[in-house]
Parts: sequence; C-alpha cells; structure tokens
Amino acid sequence: MENIYYLLVFFLFCWYFAYLRKVSEAGRRHASNYCKDSGLQFIALARKSTRLTFTKKHGLIFKSIFDVEFSGDGESSSQGELYLVDLKLDKVVLPAYKI
Repeated sequence: MENIYYLLVFFLFCWYFAYLRKVSEAGRRHASNYCKDSGLQFIALARKSTRLTFTKKHGLIFKSIFDVEFSGDGESSSQGELYLVDLKLDKVVLPAYKI
C-alpha cells in the first residue's frame, strides 16, 4: 500500500516540475510582449518565487513573481517585477528608467 503513496509523491513532483516550466515559459512570453508593446529591450527573466495560495475570488491558485531585466535606451539596464496568477499576467512593476 505504501508503494502507491511513493508513486503519488513521484508523480506530483514530476507534475510540479512540468508546471514550473510552463509558468516560466508563460512569464517569458508575457515579459517579451510587454517590453515589445512598451518599446523596451527585453534582456533577461528570472523566477523569484511560486507559491500556492487560496483566495476567495479565484480559489486555490499559484502566484509567481519574476525579476525582469530590460533596457529603455539600449545602453543601461533596469530591473522590474512581473506578477503572474496561474499563467495569466496580473501586474508589472517597473522602476523609472532612461529613454
């Protein structure tokens, strides 16, 4: 009977790994689209955290925070944050940057 629990834990681990890859790909897509729409140069993306939370509005969801590195003038770089709720873009917080 305990073998079933080991298999369940193994499959949950594999699913979580695959889901994190999907979240990272969605984050990269949202960041590059946002930079393209805003006239910024997209440089890099790094996932800070992904947490399982419960909200009254959405229920059980994954919230992810990404660090986005971008350039407004092509010479300097700045870092902002991108927030995802499941695979959807929630908000983007950017500091003041050179144009």
